[in-house]
Amino acid sequence: MADLQEASVTLPSAPASVSTARRYVASVLAGWGLPDGTEIAEAVRLIVSELATNAVQHTRGQSPTFTVDVLLERDEELRIGVTDSHPRHPRRLPAAVQQDNGRGLVIVRWLAAERGGRFCVTPTAEGGKTVWIRLPWTVPVR
Repeated sequence: MADLQEASVTLPSAPASVSTARRYVASVLAGWGLPDGTEIAEAVRLIVSELATNAVQHTRGQSPTFTVDVLLERDEELRIGVTDSHPRHPRRLPAAVQQDNGRGLVIVRWLAAERGGRFCVTPTAEGGKTVWIRLPWTVPVR
């Protein structure tokens, strides 16, 4: 097995792209040996949904596309990144606003932490950002 496996897809910043991103990542991970329907597969699916939704909703038309990167390093760490061209980093909303929305990143952080993972944001050279989730990989890779 290679030290690094990578997959990437760029999609239009449209609501329909969220489900496309989710299906794409699920397909890539299934090819790498992660069985569909497992707890970790469902957690990853939710993480991708939340990150892709944020890339569509919170860029306010300033990012016509977003990219989902999936990397598996040395059969040890899974990284999922969603990149958009909007410069503002995600932030937590006040509790009053979170009643109807704004809980996505809280959920993502919790899902990552529950599985021993991490959440981070890195700027891109073009002025946008990538929101990353890093998770330990415990699945035998095909």
